[in-house]
Amino acid sequence: MVVSALNVSQRNKQSLNSNAYEAWVNRFGTPAEAAQKLMYDPVKRVGKVIDYMGEISNKKIANLLGSNGNKAVALALLGANVTVVDFSEENEKYAKELAEAAGVPLQYVVSNVLQLPEEMRCGQFDIVYLEHGIVHYFLDLHALFQVAQELLRPGGKLVLQDFHPVTTKLISSRGTTANIRKHKVTGDYFDTTIEEKEIAFTKYLDQGEKRTLTVKLRKWTLGEIVTAIANTGFQIKSLVELPNQSSEDYDRGIPKTFIITAHRLS
Repeated sequence: MVVSALNVSQRNKQSLNSNAYEAWVNRFGTPAEAAQKLMYDPVKRVGKVIDYMGEISNKKIANLLGSNGNKAVALALLGANVTVVDFSEENEKYAKELAEAAGVPLQYVVSNVLQLPEEMRCGQFDIVYLEHGIVHYFLDLHALFQVAQELLRPGGKLVLQDFHPVTTKLISSRGTTANIRKHKVTGDYFDTTIEEKEIAFTKYLDQGEKRTLTVKLRKWTLGEIVTAIANTGFQIKSLVELPNQSSEDYDRGIPKTFIITAHRLS
């Protein structure tokens, strides 16, 4: 069966627009409450990836699939001029209220990333930033990184942080003993199946609000991701693989995330 990228995108859009605002309130508190935490320590919310962005003060950053705006607002608090692109109107609502409560400007474009208007794709951004659980929404990585290339000025930087394919495609983890999780190889690293999964934010919904919300995902290998970036007008500068950042001993020895930085060539 041939699965259309557009059909998958529309299915994902419908799910991501259902109950998202309520889920973020349950997860982070109201936008006003969440803003107080962000203002106290915006660097903590951005996380390790901030070390790979370089100077961000007064830089124009496009945060693709920026969801509820937590990372975008944190970057704005650190002096960046941030534009979020996401196709969820409920995410937009939370993000705009969050930015207002934090006292920072935030541009939010409700759009499919692959269907951005031409006037945006004119090399106006210094950094294109994608973070955590993004690339698996796309059936064509070349199309995604082509948009990133068109958004960036020559020499601009792509910064991608996502979950490591070893943990999303190959290994299942459960239980802990002395703060070390037990791992088992249960997957096929090279599987190209398009999977249907329950959308992640449903775990933050109250029981009475829950309903079946699914998205279609294509999990990519690290080699596929690196190759797609390198073949789309970028020079890769670094690939960093990271362990779990939440605890020194947790998931010891297993790569949990990765960060790629690359520069637009011309």
